[in-house]
Amino acid sequence: MRSFVLTSHCVDQPGIVAAVSTTIFHMGGDITDLQQFGDTITGNYFNRIVFKGPSSLQAEAARAALAPVMERFGMSWNLRDQNHRSKVLLLVSRFDHCLVDLLYRWRSGELRMDVVGIVSNYPRETYSNLMLGDLPFWYLPITKETKAEQEKQLRGVIEETGADLVVLARYMQILSDELAADLYGRCINIHHSFLPGFKGAKPYHQAFDRGVKLIGATAHYVTGDLDEGPIIEQDVERVTHLDTPEDLVRKGRDIERRVLARAVRYHLDGRVLLNGNKTVVFPE
Repeated sequence: MRSFVLTSHCVDQPGIVAAVSTTIFHMGGDITDLQQFGDTITGNYFNRIVFKGPSSLQAEAARAALAPVMERFGMSWNLRDQNHRSKVLLLVSRFDHCLVDLLYRWRSGELRMDVVGIVSNYPRETYSNLMLGDLPFWYLPITKETKAEQEKQLRGVIEETGADLVVLARYMQILSDELAADLYGRCINIHHSFLPGFKGAKPYHQAFDRGVKLIGATAHYVTGDLDEGPIIEQDVERVTHLDTPEDLVRKGRDIERRVLARAVRYHLDGRVLLNGNKTVVFPE
C-alpha cells in the first residue's frame, strides 16, 4: 500500500468531507487519519487526511482524481506521498545548539527530511567540534553594507539546493522584507519568548535582572515583522531565584532545541496550515 497526506483549506461549507472521502474511496483509498477544524471566527475550514491506496496509485493520478472536487469547493490544497522527504536548508550563526540537535534528529531518522546544506555568517572552522561530514557548507559573511549582496547569494543557494524548507537554527540575522515574503510559509525561526520584552543582547541576563519566573521559546514562520510571524510551537519552563543567568541560558537553549525540532517535524508532516496571522496545527 502507498500512503498519502492531503491537506486543504477553504471557506467552510456543507459537503466537503463527504465529497473528498468519496473521491478517495473511488480511487481505492482507505482513510487512516482525518483531522479537521472549522474556524467560526474567519469562516474557514481546514483538514488533514492520511489515506492508503494500492501500490499502483501514483501521486499524479491521485491529484488528478482529487482536482475536480477541490476546484468545486475552491480549496487550496496539497497532496504528497508520505514517503516524500523534504529538502531542508539550515541557517546558523555562532550558537550551534539548535543545529546540532536538528542534525542528530535527522541522522537518527526522527526527522523525515534531506539536509541539503548549511549556511552561516561564520566560517566553517567555527563548527570544528561538530561532525558535519560531507554536508555542503556556505560561508556567507554579512555586514550592513553587504546585506543585499549576501541575500542575493543566499537566494542562489536556496535555488541551487532546491530547498523546500529553510530553518533559521539560531541564525542571528534579520531577513529583508523581500526575502521573508518570498519564503513565506517555508521558513521557520526560533527565538526566546521574551521578545519583544527583552530585545537585543543577552536576553536571558535581562530576564534574570527582572526576576522572571518563566522562560520559554517560540518557533514561527518568518515574516517581515521581526519575530511576529505565525506561531507554530511554544514551550516554557519554570525558574526560581536560585537560578543564575547561566542557568537561564542553559535551560533556555534546551527549550529552544525541542521547540524548533517539534515545529520542523510538524511542518514536515503537513500538520501546519496557515490561517491568516495564525496557524492551525493538527496534533500527532
